[in-house]
Amino acid sequence: MPVHITTDGIVLRERAIDEFDCVLTLLTRERGIISAYARGAKKPRGTLRVPAELLSYSCFVLFSNRERYSVDKADLDTVFMGVRGDVEKLSLASYFCELTAQVAPREENADGYLRLLLNTLYLLDTGKRACGFLKPVYELRLLTMAGFMPNLVACTGCGCYEAEEMFFLPQSAQLACGECVRSFPADQVRLPLGRGVLAAMRHILYSEAEKLFSFSLPGPALARLEEVCECYTVTQLERRFDTLDFYRTMKGSVNG
Repeated sequence: MPVHITTDGIVLRERAIDEFDCVLTLLTRERGIISAYARGAKKPRGTLRVPAELLSYSCFVLFSNRERYSVDKADLDTVFMGVRGDVEKLSLASYFCELTAQVAPREENADGYLRLLLNTLYLLDTGKRACGFLKPVYELRLLTMAGFMPNLVACTGCGCYEAEEMFFLPQSAQLACGECVRSFPADQVRLPLGRGVLAAMRHILYSEAEKLFSFSLPGPALARLEEVCECYTVTQLERRFDTLDFYRTMKGSVNG
């Protein structure tokens, strides 16, 4: 039965289908990931022009008919200008959007996913947290919410909480101490974790949402955390992301 629904949402992707119209991929609070037809969104003076842009967060009025959606109205809330004006931040935010579109639920409540993305974009937008900090936090927390939560409680072999050497196994999503890791096949990827990196990963998994970003690591450990979380994301989802490759390129050009 055709109905109108009102929901908060953020644009994860926009795809033009002709000169003035486009299809939006939205992360919405009540319906999760949906595709919505936006008529006239590309018109220079159209009311949907800004709300239909990537990263625009709005209150959408959607017409729904047989799980097909079209945008009737959108009241713009936030556009994250600090992200849009920085090529490195924008490339990272685009990766967050592509990753979210891949794993967030469809046609069901996604309030937690929306809050995570908005909080992360706020910190990125205001510069309160650096790209290199936000990237691994978002990756690991998002995957955990989507059902890819690794077991970081203890070594999968002997059950020890912490040993002199600890390794993360991205394929099986487990921990192994230096002794037990020897029993795994030699070709299985194993990533050594320092104490600080392991503690940070546990914090990302198990902390309350309000405390998610409340930790710090020195530069080398943070870089290692970023490597481990990216490897885990790519391994578990079994795919590459064009936006991730672009972010790496932009990060290299900015830091080079």
